[in-house]
Amino acid sequence: MASAAEGDVGAEAELAGVLRWGFPELSLNKLSTSLGASEQALRLIISIFLGYPLALFYRRYLFYKDSYLIHLFHTFTGLSIAYYNFGSQLYHSLLCVVLQFLILRLMGRTVTAVFTTFCFQMAYLLAGYYYTATGTYDIKWTMPHCVLTLKLIGLAIDYFDGGKDQNSLSSEQQKYAIRGVPSLLEVAGFSYFYGAFLVGPQFSMNHYMKLVQGQLTDTPGRIPNSTIPALKRLGLGLVYLVGYTLLSPHITEDYFLTDDYENHDFWFRCMYMLIWGKFVLYKYVTCWLVTEGVCILTGLGFNDFDENRKAKWDACANMKVWLFETNPRFTGTIASFNINTNAWVARYIFKRLKFLGSKELSQGLSLLFLALWHGLHSGYLVCFQMEFLIVIVERQAASLIRDSPALSRLASVTVLQPFFYLVQQTIHWLFMGYSMTAFSLFTWDKWLKVYKSIYFLGHVLFLSLLFILPYVRKVMVPRKEKLKKTE
Repeated sequence: MASAAEGDVGAEAELAGVLRWGFPELSLNKLSTSLGASEQALRLIISIFLGYPLALFYRRYLFYKDSYLIHLFHTFTGLSIAYYNFGSQLYHSLLCVVLQFLILRLMGRTVTAVFTTFCFQMAYLLAGYYYTATGTYDIKWTMPHCVLTLKLIGLAIDYFDGGKDQNSLSSEQQKYAIRGVPSLLEVAGFSYFYGAFLVGPQFSMNHYMKLVQGQLTDTPGRIPNSTIPALKRLGLGLVYLVGYTLLSPHITEDYFLTDDYENHDFWFRCMYMLIWGKFVLYKYVTCWLVTEGVCILTGLGFNDFDENRKAKWDACANMKVWLFETNPRFTGTIASFNINTNAWVARYIFKRLKFLGSKELSQGLSLLFLALWHGLHSGYLVCFQMEFLIVIVERQAASLIRDSPALSRLASVTVLQPFFYLVQQTIHWLFMGYSMTAFSLFTWDKWLKVYKSIYFLGHVLFLSLLFILPYVRKVMVPRKEKLKKTE
């Protein structure tokens, strides 16, 4: 009887707690616990999915309304999402947006404005990383701020290009150059657009202004027929979300640090790294597919028509899912994953370093920028250093196979191609997992422990190949093929 009474008292106390603090808050906490996720992660997912009703509202009531109403809607909804996720810390993004507007207005279309923007926005982001960093991945205000940083730097460069003679710009630069003078409301709407504020994708101010002006539609004068394409990306995103939710409790990076992992056979440690390396990317795939659906629904995903006059909705695509799942090369993964961020780095960093006269140096500096943009942990530097090394070796190997008659004949044997594909995919995802291990474990003491357990296999293999392949090429490639290559 006493136990029952105590149980009743406990139940009443819990009910009182629900009434006092609010049922939704308690439900959110319990739901996140039952899903094995943090409350911040659940807030993030809710915020991303919230883009769909907001996009429907925009289509129904605002699509061809006055521009200032659309900018206000995007600014208000973006700030609301920021407050829901990060509370008063939304002031970080607001401060950077306002200061960026002042830089554009006070410094104009000058190199000084671009330099000031780059230094200030990157310094602010890196300072945020420094003061909020922990040994684990936390969802905090720096997560959307890294997306915003690229937006604002790109805005400054496009504004600078807008003041140049059009003939001095490349066709790509002409496409993105801003000829007008953005208002504070336009910069805010561009920065806080609800479909991309939290996790991307990246898009230009010019593309955003086309959305506001009602130009991004496959049927001029009418709301875009983008519902079905948006639902397809949403559906695909849900498939990845379900898969990740079901498997995430069983495939974690924390297992790398356990004695159980270290005590397993070498082949098991490598196989686990391979499987984890593929799986860990699914959380990013989920977010990008869902947000792409939001962008498509609003019209922002409209990318003109193909040769058959069929509308293309891939302007905001951050994933090429089929390529990601089937291509056996590292370069294929790079081309299919985080597409818009990679395109941003190519446009504003890599191509702008052309004056260095070295493609490899420009690529190395671009990857260094990406590593710093992700954070200050040593794991990011190691990950992108491995990416740089692997891509160089992969290109050397591909060139060797193409130019060597013996290797070309062997690679073209139909019956052996499934075997070659399996070997390629195994190597591909094993060393993708190897690179991502440092990326996900952050600190040197953690990733070093894991790398020691597999004897630094990735570094040993690819550094060895980097120096061996040129000698193999001398043996395997006939002199006449080398001369043709030189010519």
